[in-house]
Amino acid sequence: MNGVRIQKTGAPEVIASSDGRLTLSVPIQIKRRSGRKLVTLPNGEAAHPRPWDVAATPMQLALARGHRWLAMLESGDARSITELATREKIDNSYVGRLLNLTTLAPDIVAAILDETLPQHVTVHELAISPPVLWEEQRKRIGVVGGKLQEG
Repeated sequence: MNGVRIQKTGAPEVIASSDGRLTLSVPIQIKRRSGRKLVTLPNGEAAHPRPWDVAATPMQLALARGHRWLAMLESGDARSITELATREKIDNSYVGRLLNLTTLAPDIVAAILDETLPQHVTVHELAISPPVLWEEQRKRIGVVGGKLQEG
């Protein structure tokens, strides 16, 4: 086994020594995940989730790419979708589809970022010819007034 593994189970306790010092014993585990040390509690939860331990979902990544590419087009950093696609070494149509994600209703974008979008909704469904009107976008994915439709 590589490295040191520290594991203390049981209840926390305070140990008093004869010279008056106190030692606090706290149940923790230090594990390695992806080469990094991670402090976990006895129930297996991470003590404090770190930003690099929380990976973005594919939907969030697609949304971020679309907004990055839109910013590049608007700033003049890229002159066209074709130039962007060539620079990124991907297909023109893929760039166009992800740019469509920048026209989504704000509550749908918030649902993507909060991971509260219904499970059946895919990037493909949102990126291919999204309706221009936000209300129609909500109806298409089954969200009305920011709430999931029943049934």
